[in-house]
Amino acid sequence: MKKTLTVLLSLMLICVLFVSCGKKTTETSSSTEKAVAKATKIGFVVINDESDQGYTWNFMNGMNAALEKLKAEGYNIELLVKRNTTESSICKDYNTELAEEGCAVIFNNSYGFEPYMLEAAKEYPDVQFVGMTNCGGQFDNNTNTFNAFASIYEGRYAAGVVAGLKLQEMIDNGKIKADQAVIGYVGAFSFAEVISGMTSYFLGVRSVCPSATMKVYFVGTWGDATLEEAAANALIDKGAVMISQHSDTTSPALAAQKAGVFHTGYNTDMTGAAPNASIVSCRINWEPYFYTFIKNLIDGKKNNPDYTGTMAEGAVLLTEINEKIAAKGTKEKVEKVIEELKSGKRQVFDTSTFTVEGKKLDHAFALDTDGDFTPDKEEAVYDGAFHESKFQSAPYFAIQIDGIEWLNAAF
Repeated sequence: MKKTLTVLLSLMLICVLFVSCGKKTTETSSSTEKAVAKATKIGFVVINDESDQGYTWNFMNGMNAALEKLKAEGYNIELLVKRNTTESSICKDYNTELAEEGCAVIFNNSYGFEPYMLEAAKEYPDVQFVGMTNCGGQFDNNTNTFNAFASIYEGRYAAGVVAGLKLQEMIDNGKIKADQAVIGYVGAFSFAEVISGMTSYFLGVRSVCPSATMKVYFVGTWGDATLEEAAANALIDKGAVMISQHSDTTSPALAAQKAGVFHTGYNTDMTGAAPNASIVSCRINWEPYFYTFIKNLIDGKKNNPDYTGTMAEGAVLLTEINEKIAAKGTKEKVEKVIEELKSGKRQVFDTSTFTVEGKKLDHAFALDTDGDFTPDKEEAVYDGAFHESKFQSAPYFAIQIDGIEWLNAAF
């Protein structure tokens, strides 16, 4: 009996040890699988590099901040970047290379990258491709393509209020006459994204400086410092006392400072480059989007195929106001404007605030493939305003309003 009991106890001990070891092995395996699932490669194709201190610099800051946040949460991510990419077949090559290197998602940060990105997306259906500032992925038949942009027109409007307050102060102080409140705007291309931005900026200016007018020079490129400087100087020669931009470098700010006029920027705080000229900048905060998209991807959750970040969500920001040169009371006024934009109380494209060839805008237009203005398939004008980014994330306000003079066109 004693012998039998000993044998039974031995068998029980072996069973306990076996179960215990099995349980430990399962936990270890599960932990390993979890760690592997959280490890992934991310690709990023960018048009310039961080040295532009503007467009690409802002994108990379957003990406790096998102990855730091994910890393703190235990996600193991490797970022592979293709810099100084031209809007040509090299873009497809870079997307292909990143897909071949095992990237789970590849972000592209320039409008002109989209057709090349979409070609690569067809060849790599298991890889996700994101076009920033684009709309093609929204309408193609690929389930692995995405679009993302933000309501930067809200930020440009707020920056315009800052500029307008300065212009009106100059008028009130007798430094310029009302008809000398001329803005010079350096634009990259004359298509919807730029037109939407420069118009919203101008409407912000006009909301506090009704006599302001604006002249626009398109440079036909995103980040050529020399051309941007030349354009800014040409605008100053034509009477501009305030320079703004939808271009990627700090050259317009530097030109403004050298000429003794004022400036508002884009993508980054440019007061460091031009402390006596640059008053404020607006920018898109890409960190929340990158963080959410990458986290959802790794966790197996779906992402929005056409995302628009808003000012209310913290995706659109103003940099710190350079109060040394800003008009008195600017901070308080702009804070109120921003709250009204966030709540919807103030509409950027309020149709009572502008005209087109002397008439009130009562319907929407878009550019067709031939560069002609045709009725938009969606009716964006309702409730007294043109509703930008309502039907897609990429801007579609492509209308030349009164008060803005185009000195050239570079489609």
